[in-house]
Amino acid sequence: MELELLREYFPQGTNGEILHNGESICFTIELPWKNNEKKISCIPEGKYSVMILCNKEFGWHLLITGVLDREGILIHPANDALKELKGCIAPVTKLTSAGCGSSSKKALTKLIEKVNEGLENGSVYLIIKKK
Repeated sequence: MELELLREYFPQGTNGEILHNGESICFTIELPWKNNEKKISCIPEGKYSVMILCNKEFGWHLLITGVLDREGILIHPANDALKELKGCIAPVTKLTSAGCGSSSKKALTKLIEKVNEGLENGSVYLIIKKK
């Protein structure tokens, strides 16, 4: 399964939308683009593998692998990229401003359900590109 993340870049943050076969699953917020610098930049555009994980800090969340010069890139709940993210992606139900959104946990639940469907049939990839 391939999911597509279409991004818009702003100085205060990066907003996006995740789609599957042209159907919207959720919106996303990320840090602004700062040349892939660890903990202060969103990750580069590209194609990445996605896995489901669970830990004490985030509960159920997603792991993105294969990011150049980066590791530990997650898709986890957050509603303000600058305050809550260090290079990860946060799904949100609604975008409220650049790098900010609302109802992140609800959006993550919906996204995990879709990824789980894909993993039952093989691999899941996230293709990130500019809108």
